[in-house]
Amino acid sequence: MAARDGDGWAECAQGHRHWGVHGASGLLAVHHDALGVPHVLMQKRSWWSHHGGTWGLPGGARDSHEDAVAGALREAREEAALRAEELRVQGVYLDDHGGWTFETVIAASAELLAAAPANSESTEMRWLPLPEIARLRLHPGFAATWQQVQGAIRPETIVLDVANIVGARAERGWWSDRLGAATRLLHDVAGLRLEHPVLSRWYPRIVAVVEGAARSAPDVPGIQVAAATGSGDDAIVDVVRRAEPWERVLVVTADRALRQRVGELGAETAGPKWLLSRLRR
Repeated sequence: MAARDGDGWAECAQGHRHWGVHGASGLLAVHHDALGVPHVLMQKRSWWSHHGGTWGLPGGARDSHEDAVAGALREAREEAALRAEELRVQGVYLDDHGGWTFETVIAASAELLAAAPANSESTEMRWLPLPEIARLRLHPGFAATWQQVQGAIRPETIVLDVANIVGARAERGWWSDRLGAATRLLHDVAGLRLEHPVLSRWYPRIVAVVEGAARSAPDVPGIQVAAATGSGDDAIVDVVRRAEPWERVLVVTADRALRQRVGELGAETAGPKWLLSRLRR
């Protein structure tokens, strides 16, 4: 296990040669402008590189000790001087060739970050609005998956009505220890690997609204805990109202009145069983 031990050619089950002994990954950084138009950071490859002159994503071979996210963020730093703390990873798209994989790491950027070629592997880095990308001469691997990947770049948020979900879970003694029940739920959700119809790994933003006796629930890695100062329903509506217009928001609650309120704001809803059934797997 060493740095750069992934450099080298590999052959997939389809008989194609790919760069990356342990597979490869790339970073799809996306920024939505004020009108909701997605802009993607694209890389033009140097003429001497594999498929030189084509446009794709900053990326390359993964080292043996790296997962897709670590490899993509390292490559983005080396090739475009992007820093991991400037991005929020939303998910990973897996392109499996049989014995060799390329994983596209989708990450949101709050702004059009300054980016320029940081080494000799590219000649240009450019933020491009989504409609313009198809007009470029694209790297064949990127072109083959772009139709599927672009459908998963929309940011997604899951809002948990913790009091409602705890009640539906009905653990023994939850009624007299709502703080403990809420805390256990948050830790269980933090350890859950959520499934996505397109992505092999999905990292939605999760906002857990707590109220009443559970207001002092501790912070949990990967979850934004929001303590309601008044009505929990009002706090959830406020979270939905603050979401960006292009953001997909899913509210998990069985409360009919709340479902109607957030639905009028454009949010989708699911009952507690949607979450609890996944926790039981």
